[in-house]
Order: sequence, then C-alpha cells, then structure tokens
Amino acid sequence: MSQGSSGTNGTKPPYLHIADVLRTEILDGRYEVGQQIPTQDALAELHGVSRPTIQRALHKLRDDGYIGSRRGRAAEVLDRRPGAGESASIIETDGEEPNLRAHIAAAFECPHVSIDVFSLTTQTLYEALTGPVSRIKEGTLSPESIRVRLLLPSPDVRLAVPIAVADPTDARPLRRLRGLASAHATALRSTFVDLAERRVVPELSVILRSVRITPVEKLYVINNTTVLRGYYKVLNRRVSYHDEDIEIYDVKGTDAVLFPFQYDEREPGSRDSRYVQESRSWFDSLWSTIAEELTLIE
Repeated sequence: MSQGSSGTNGTKPPYLHIADVLRTEILDGRYEVGQQIPTQDALAELHGVSRPTIQRALHKLRDDGYIGSRRGRAAEVLDRRPGAGESASIIETDGEEPNLRAHIAAAFECPHVSIDVFSLTTQTLYEALTGPVSRIKEGTLSPESIRVRLLLPSPDVRLAVPIAVADPTDARPLRRLRGLASAHATALRSTFVDLAERRVVPELSVILRSVRITPVEKLYVINNTTVLRGYYKVLNRRVSYHDEDIEIYDVKGTDAVLFPFQYDEREPGSRDSRYVQESRSWFDSLWSTIAEELTLIE
C-alpha cells in the first residue's frame, strides 16, 4: 500500500486519489472478497489525511460497488461478478454506470474498439473502463485497436451550471467543476498511457477536445453501432470547496437513465439505425469544426 498520499496526486482531490489506490489494491487481490479493509483511523494515518477525507474515499468506493459495510463493522470487499449475490444485483441495476459498463465491456470483446463521448466529465467512462482495462493487462482481452474521442465543455467558458444559488457570479462552483473534470480526465488518460507503455494494444488513440457548450445531456457512441443517451438533471445541493460549503445549482449524471439505440445493418432505414447514424454525424460535426484542443488545467 502506498505511504502518504498528500502531495502526490497533482490536481486530483486527495479522496479520489485514495479511492483509486484502494480500488487498485482490491483489483490486484490485496483485499479479497469478504475481507475487511483497514479502519478509517488506520487509513487516515497511513495517507496523512483527515477522517472526513477517508470517509469520502470510502463513500466513492461504496457507490462504485467495491465495498459494503454493516453497522459496527469495517468495510468489506464485495464480489462484483455478475450473479454474485446481493452486491452484484445492486451493481446490475443501479442507474447509469452499470448500463454503460455492460455496453463498454461488450465493445471490448470486438477486435476494434471505438468510443466517442460528449459529456460534462469523464468520471463515469473512467469507471466503466476499469474492468476491460484490467482484463487487457491480465491478457484475457486483446483488442487490435482502441480509439477514444472525448468532447468536454471548454474550461474557458462560464457554463450555465454549476452556479451558486446566492450569487450566480461566484466563480467557485465552476472552479470546483474544472478541477474535478481535469482530475477525472487525467486519470482516464493515464490509464491509456499505461496501456501504451505496456505495448499490449497495437493501435491506441485517445484524444480530448473541448467545445464552448454547456452539456445538458450525455452521449456515447460505441463501436459506431451503439448510441447511449441520457439527460443531466439540474438540482439544488450543497458542496464543499476548499473547506467551505456552497449551495449550488448543479447537474447529476451518475444515475441518469441511458437510452440505448442500436444500428441494424439489415434495416439501415429503421428508427434506431437512423438515430445512430445521426448521432455519429452530429458528433463528427462538432469534432471537425468548433471543437478545440483541450489542455487539462493544473
């Protein structure tokens, strides 16, 4: 286990870095299914952070289905295999991530993988890629090529959301979003850099661009044959930024329902086939015209 997380994770919030460390240790088998991970106090001392930071990291892992806990007991590693009991049932039905995860997993069974994404951040995609990337490293998956194109909102534009409820001119909510978006995108890009360095995928391309648009929905085009579309819902909530609580209007996308559309080569004129074609054309139109090179903020 890594010693001392403070100051080692660049722009990524400490709780996300610690969650990544624990997730990696679980996937690598350091903690087996049913085994308890260290207590919050032990993790706080190990990583040199406060207990609230550790609690946020563990909450992230619970949301992602890696750990569970019972009253009065330390968190335990869950079995995330399909059909593996209650925890797997939650994973299979809990909103957007499992839906996307299943489609991404199926896409990686093909020799040539392509993923085009238009979204607010890359958080959900990063989580969905964890399984296939682990299998590639293990040697149980061997795609011949992977191409990923990511369209994110420009960090130079004042977006419609998030904004502070009390003062729409308050810049903190947008700075917070930019930091989170950059951290997630950096983690995703690092995942593919690792694959490139391992030379396990003959052709690998990951490109990030930005558009001066506030996303109100998210779109995934997978292997040019499947489109998943979901809506961001605007809500009022309190967030923490630099140890200050802010009430903001924000969007929630991690539990969005993704509506699938499938291209059928036997019926290219069908509703679903035309929707996939139009979605691909729409994405390409942004990508080839107003999209700009995205530089991740520090």
